Amino acid sequence: MVFKLLQSAQKRWKRIKGFDQLRLVVNNVQFRDGEQVDDQSDRNAA
Repeated sequence: MVFKLLQSAQKRWKRIKGFDQLRLVVNNVQFRDGEQVDDQSDRNAA
């Protein structure tokens, strides 16, 4: 019965937007205002 309930509910579930970017978040990639931040730690100040 639980299987049939989940099968029925699955038809109305929405897909997570940006699911492919969850991998970046898990890998501790920095984001600012929704955009990926490039690492600039190797740049020297003038």
